[in-house]
Amino acid sequence: MRALAVHTDVIVLVSRVWQTTCTAIRGGAEGFVIDSPVDPDELDALPGLLEQSGFPVSGLLATHADWDHLLGRLAFPSASLGCGESTQSRLAGEVGRAQRALRAFDEEQYIERRGPLRLGRLQALPVPGRLSLGEDRELELHLAAGHTADGTAYLLPWAEVLVCGDYLSPVEIPMISEGGSLDAYAETLTRLLSLVERSETVVPGHGAPLDRARALEVIGEDIAYLEALGQHGADAPLPPGRRTATQQRIHETNAQLIVT
Repeated sequence: MRALAVHTDVIVLVSRVWQTTCTAIRGGAEGFVIDSPVDPDELDALPGLLEQSGFPVSGLLATHADWDHLLGRLAFPSASLGCGESTQSRLAGEVGRAQRALRAFDEEQYIERRGPLRLGRLQALPVPGRLSLGEDRELELHLAAGHTADGTAYLLPWAEVLVCGDYLSPVEIPMISEGGSLDAYAETLTRLLSLVERSETVVPGHGAPLDRARALEVIGEDIAYLEALGQHGADAPLPPGRRTATQQRIHETNAQLIVT
């Protein structure tokens, strides 16, 4: 797991698994952890790393309900977990799905964890909306559906940092999962464009943080890809630099989903 300080009040941790990102933010004596690393040793190390860095943990936040972004409770079992209303609704309708997906991953990778994932009671947050941090700071919450049926992007105006979930990845093409849609994904990219322009750093759900210029490049590539996907389906070209065999398989799944 790599730890990257992108602002005095923001540390981004990049997991060795799928380069999944976890973002710690602070405001005075309060702090949040957005999303999570994946491997058990990374989760075990997280509390000590943040304590040594002076980052308090008042609660956890999730960008969406995919299991690899929900593991913060394994590192901070007593912390509350907040998420957008759409994510709370999705989790309520998919009881046990995240746990089953985690268990399947662990079995495939021969991973043993100390205990099961318990999400507990979720705090549903209105989106769009704002969330206070400390005495004088707020996070902005913005809709970010399309990859899945749910999703929230978090903008930290004082730090000029955008945590956008599974969008704008430099290592993964736009992925339309079950419940997502091409049109909703394109709408989210349009919405994120204005947020990127207000940010110095963009934290994707997978891959290292991007500066504004690179994030704008990625958003342009992703918009072009989605337009080509809608017009040409499986024959659409993949974005530059993301044309690996794994991304080709994701692309084939995207093409199947948009015609079903």
